[in-house]
Amino acid sequence: MKNNIKSINRFWRGKKVLVTGGGGFLGSHLTPLLKKLGATIRVPRFRKFDLRDHKDCLKACRDIDIVIHLAANVGGIGYNLEKPADLFDDNILMGVNMMRAAKKQGVKKFLALGTICAYPKFTPVPFKEESLWYGYPEETNAPYGLAKKMLLVQGQAYRKQYGFNVIFLLPVNLYGPGDKFDPKVSHVIPALVRKFILAKKKGDKEVVVWGTGKPTREFLYVEDAAEGIIKAAEKYNKGEPVNLGAGFEISIKVLAEKIKKITGFKGKVVWDKTKPDGQPRRKLDTRRAQKEFGFKASTNFETGLRKTIGWYEKNINS
Repeated sequence: MKNNIKSINRFWRGKKVLVTGGGGFLGSHLTPLLKKLGATIRVPRFRKFDLRDHKDCLKACRDIDIVIHLAANVGGIGYNLEKPADLFDDNILMGVNMMRAAKKQGVKKFLALGTICAYPKFTPVPFKEESLWYGYPEETNAPYGLAKKMLLVQGQAYRKQYGFNVIFLLPVNLYGPGDKFDPKVSHVIPALVRKFILAKKKGDKEVVVWGTGKPTREFLYVEDAAEGIIKAAEKYNKGEPVNLGAGFEISIKVLAEKIKKITGFKGKVVWDKTKPDGQPRRKLDTRRAQKEFGFKASTNFETGLRKTIGWYEKNINS
């Protein structure tokens, strides 16, 4: 983004932007960039604004030009299994009430961030946006994925009936410095990073990883995701969903070996096959994002992993 900031500065200068979830992992990378571009940022903190409540959403959206809705209740497979009702309720209520409030308060544009978990369990690879409705999501992801997918339905309905400019992005799993490393809510990269570093510190001879290692995933570096969101908010004004990814696929087994090597853990990786694998494969078709608003991920995966691991080692005391 550093090289692009001056070229798109005029779009953001003077814009009043509400970033829900602005204090979270992605938001903490996005909001500083928006400020550099000249936007005035409002981040609705939970202690003052419960975004599940329509009245609080109305207050948050007052005198706002653009809403970027990042806020979500989200976690890894274990959290999905433990809290499916909370994941459904919180995410659908936040989405419905935020969009209703934004429309009512005269917001000019609403960017809704969905999730790759919205795709069907057996989506043909690479995932194309038109495949979004061709089946039911992977079971452990379904309550979260379907709640977030309703933002697309709501946004398209609002566009048709009210002419409200809602756009919907589908990001793959994000990773990078500042990620959530708490094992109760972490996704696979921060969970593995924490496991291997703790095992190395303790002198353990093995690290146990959930599943078989066979499923594949795609990962997008958080700074690339922030760039994609900024470009989409600036240039994209259509109702069709857009994938936001890096366009590569890696197995969990290969990922674990990469993290093991970078962290310097010398022991053995043991696969707990009694635990679920999650969705069998994930890789996005990213051509629409490149065509519509010129986004292409630029961070090398191993470089991003090293930065993530370095940040954890420097900032987290476990």
